[in-house]
Formats: sequence, C-alpha cells, structure tokens
Amino acid sequence: MWKEKLNDIRRHWQAREGSLQGGLDILRHIGPGLLVTVGFIDPGNWASNFAAGSTFGYSLLWVVTLSTLMLIILQHNVAHLGIATGLCLAEAATRFTPRPVSRLTLGSAMLASISTSMAEILGSAIALEMLFDLPIPVGAAATTAVAAILLLSHTYRCVEKGIIAFVSLIGFSFLYELTLSHTDWAMALRSTAMPALPEGSALIIMSILGAVVMPHNLFLHSEVVQSRQIQTHGEANIRHAMKYEFVDTLFAMTVGWAINSAMIILAADAFFANGHIVSSLDEAGQLLTPLLGGEAGLVFALALLMAGLASTVTSGMAAGTIFAGLYDEAYDAHDVHSRTGILLSLLLALAVIFFIGDPFRGLLVSQAVLSLQLPVTVFLQVGLTSSRRVMGRYVNSRLTTLLLYAIAVFVSALNLYLLYQLLTEMN
Repeated sequence: MWKEKLNDIRRHWQAREGSLQGGLDILRHIGPGLLVTVGFIDPGNWASNFAAGSTFGYSLLWVVTLSTLMLIILQHNVAHLGIATGLCLAEAATRFTPRPVSRLTLGSAMLASISTSMAEILGSAIALEMLFDLPIPVGAAATTAVAAILLLSHTYRCVEKGIIAFVSLIGFSFLYELTLSHTDWAMALRSTAMPALPEGSALIIMSILGAVVMPHNLFLHSEVVQSRQIQTHGEANIRHAMKYEFVDTLFAMTVGWAINSAMIILAADAFFANGHIVSSLDEAGQLLTPLLGGEAGLVFALALLMAGLASTVTSGMAAGTIFAGLYDEAYDAHDVHSRTGILLSLLLALAVIFFIGDPFRGLLVSQAVLSLQLPVTVFLQVGLTSSRRVMGRYVNSRLTTLLLYAIAVFVSALNLYLLYQLLTEMN
C-alpha cells in the first residue's frame, strides 16, 4: 500500500514538473513574434488607425481583424521555413528560385523596406518636432543616425528586449485608456466582423492592410527564427520548436490586433463622435488627455518616438536580411552585405522624407505601398514552403497551400479593387 502511495506521489510531481517544463518551453519561444509585432505598431499604423477612426468611426475595424488573421497564418508559415531549413525567406528565394525571380521579388521587397523605413523615421521626426520643435528633416536625420548606430554595432538579440518593452509600454497605455472611453461596444464588435467600404476609404483601407501585414516582417520573422539554427539540433528539436512557435506567433499577433483596434476605437470616440478628422499625429495626442490631462501631448510624443525608433531598427534589420539574401547569406550586422542593406534602406528613406510636403499623408501613402508589394512576397513564400525540395518532410499540406494561395489571390484582388477606387476618387 505504501509503495502505491509513493508511486502516486511520484506520478503527481512528475506531472507537475512536466507542466512546469511545458510552461517554461512556451516562455523560451516567446520573443521572435513580439519583435516582429513592433513593426505593425509603428507610426504608419498610428496614422492609418487614427485616420480610420476619426474619419469613419468603427467602420474599418474589420480591416484590422481580417489583416491580423491573414498575418497569423503567414507569419506562422514563414517561421516554419526558418525552423525547418535554417534559411530565412530571402536566402531561400536566392537558393531555390530562378535568378530573375529572386532578383525581382527581393528587389521589390527592398523597395517596400525603404517605404517602411521612411514611415518609421518620419514618425520619430514628427515626435521630435512635438517634443523639441525640431524641423522634420533635422529630426529625421537624427533618428536615422541613432538607428544606424544601434544596428551596425549590435545584432538583434542585443535590442530585442528593449523593443519588446517599447511594445508593452505603447500598447498597454492605449488598451488601458479604453476603460476611460465612452465606447459603443455593440457597434464596435459588429464592425470588427462586418466588412464595410465607406466612400473615400480606399487609401486608408490599403494603408491599414499594408501596415498590419507588412512584407518586410515576413522576411524579418524568418530571419529571427532561422538565426537560432534549430534544424542543426535534430528532428526532435525541430518538432519541438514548431510546436511552440505558433504560441509565440498567436500571442504576439493578438497583442498587435488589440492595440491597433484600440487606436481606431479611441480615435472614433474622441474625434469621429465630435466631427473632427485627424490630419496630423500631434492632434492625435489629445487621445491621452482623459488619462494624463495636460501631460497627454508629452507622453504621446514620447511613445511615438519610441515606436518610431524601435520600428526603424526592425525595418533596418529586415532590409539587411533581404539584401544579404541576394548573396545567399544570413543576416549579420558585421557583414558588408547586411550593412549595405541597412544603410540603403535608412538613407534612401531619409532622402525621400526631404521631398514630403504633408508628413501625415506621407505616412498613409507609405503603408499603401506595402499593401501593393505584399502579394509578391506572399506568392514567393507559398511557392517555397509548398516545395518538398525546400521543406522536406515539413512541406505545407495541400490544405495549407490552398489557404495561403487564397490569401495571396485575395490580397491581390483587393489591392486592384482599392487602387481602382482610389483613382476614381482622385478623378
């Protein structure tokens, strides 16, 4: 009898130990997704969300929901590429696709990265103007210099925790303020799931789509995962990583969805309800007034500065990854090709900023550009992860392949429709 009791106790503690170990395993795999999340809580998102909420109320919440669902599927899939092959998306493109295809797709991805960097640098410059009354070009140059120093002197692991801290600080300030806002939750929930295309919304819808499902983040996520070289530790470790990677992706993308949705809801409550359309980010600083009173503008500007700087770092990493991939190399901040990609993205983005007359509209247009490039990256990714030559036994199932191609076709069709609507509106 005593032996049976001892065995029961031993089994109980083994189960507890296994449960604890499982929890620790999940925590070990949390990180890459959150690093990527900062890319779609950037100044471009802020501009898109505030424009959406102040102009159309809750009507465009569905775009954030749909974009996030697609993002979860795409980021999960591209992370599997990094885990199974030890290659990032850019390396795999160079190694497994014809040279003209890889050059075209990666070249367009570099242009998207430049557009992303422009939005991130511009957002930080706007924040510096709000804080210190610095001219936009001066603030943009300062942001570019700081981001370049951070990127050229460290690898992503040195800044990963800081970036995650930025996401937490920015996100939870907006989520908490929802408790102070007079929100029509029934209408907000309905708008989250019910598509609507209000007149004049084409540019903003494209901006939200491009700001959430950002092409450079697909390259970045695969690089962050592949840099851990999980495939070198055997099949058991690959399966183990794939098991927990989805938790990281789902958690991080859900956080991003909540923060982006909160921004639209707050803008709708504060501005749309009063008939005021936001046309600059410093106007949006009023959102924090119920929480912080007279200090709202200061805190908003600081949060925008952190978001801009953090996302400039991640967009620079992505550019380094893409450019190094052109030479079939992994990202390495000390390698000439990675450094060239970083500098090309940051400096060309800075050059474009000098010719932008309306910074707020510049942010919206930059995100729309990402939406137009997105199908190119998605078709590339699906082609690679659906190839047994690339993925081996971890190749996509037929259902997954069909789902991914459906996303690529849907985004392409939506872009064409929205582009037509936008041109019609302009005429």
